[in-house]
Amino acid sequence: MSRPIPELVAGVRNPATLSVCKDHVDAVYFSIDRFSLRARARDITLDNLDTFVEQVKDSGLKAYLAVNTVIYPEDLPAVDAVMETAASAGVDAVIAWDPAVINKSVECGLDLHISTQANVSNWQTAEFYFKQGASRVILSRELTLEQIKDIRQHTDMELEVFVHGAMCQAVSGRCYLSAYLLGRSGNCGDCTQPCRWQWTLHGENGGLVELGGKYLLSARDLCMIEHVPELIDAGVDAFKIEGRLRNPGYAAVVSKCYREALDCCLDGSFTRERAQQWKEQMAAVYNRGFSTGFYFGVPGPDGLAVEKDMNASSVRRQAVGVVQNYFVKQGAAAIKLMEGGLAVGDSIVIEGTSTYLEQEVESLMIGVDLVQKAGKGQDVGMKVADRVRENDRVFRVERI
Repeated sequence: MSRPIPELVAGVRNPATLSVCKDHVDAVYFSIDRFSLRARARDITLDNLDTFVEQVKDSGLKAYLAVNTVIYPEDLPAVDAVMETAASAGVDAVIAWDPAVINKSVECGLDLHISTQANVSNWQTAEFYFKQGASRVILSRELTLEQIKDIRQHTDMELEVFVHGAMCQAVSGRCYLSAYLLGRSGNCGDCTQPCRWQWTLHGENGGLVELGGKYLLSARDLCMIEHVPELIDAGVDAFKIEGRLRNPGYAAVVSKCYREALDCCLDGSFTRERAQQWKEQMAAVYNRGFSTGFYFGVPGPDGLAVEKDMNASSVRRQAVGVVQNYFVKQGAAAIKLMEGGLAVGDSIVIEGTSTYLEQEVESLMIGVDLVQKAGKGQDVGMKVADRVRENDRVFRVERI
């Protein structure tokens, strides 16, 4: 390639997600339990931020902290505390758009990346943020590839773009629908995702309009794996994978596929056939169907997932229970089957804040008896391939 290979950045929510993608990415972005558009991602807090950043650095990665909600007057003292803690923890950059957060970041000597919430859509805006102290802009998701090329030609700012993950129905995430319907603001990280609900469309005469599906506002996920070389040629400095609220299995597969795609661009072995294989691998983890977003023009009906609910993948995770104890010497776990049963041969995932384990059920015990299956409500012992922890969740993985 004539241009440098972009930095690969993945969203993580806890040490478990970090552990599965650390060998594939160059940096991770995350949030703490406040001032984040992913308010449900609460595993990282001010109290453990320094420990988590240390884990990121020990993995050889850069650590980017997202502080990207609307900031109200009563929030300002807490914002100061967050920025000061981020600086002392050694965060490599803060992702922000609110001027109050920008000013405090610069004051604390933190590197600054401008969030996609700022909707940066031209080179003059990028240069404006450079003058405020930013080193990188995460461009608006509504830009075409040609517009990105134009911005690249007029600024030396680092340019980051989203390459994979959920697409918001609103302009770079600036949505008020959740706040209007339920009083829960997406711009403060508490979106109820009404664009993913089932809707019906009625004509002026009151008659129902049939559109071939019920999910009339649900955008397909972005997937640019087939166009990685074009993004590199456009001069993009960083690729961002969205998905801080998705499970670690998603992060593992998607980050691995994009890492392989970038490596193939570097050594000249990238082909559309290989890209199709990566796309098929990513279709097996959580997704809403794929599109190329706005990169090649405004999406039409093929950019919407009207016929499917939240997950278009043929693979489903069914919650079945929770780990009650782990026995080191036996390499086994005690599991309470709260939502469903398990049988020998089942594919399972055990997941927690610091745990991610995929395996098959090799043996089950009820009391001192080996059994082939156990049902909802029973307590079972099970051999596990690695350490698990109390309160980790157990999921059965099935193809439908």
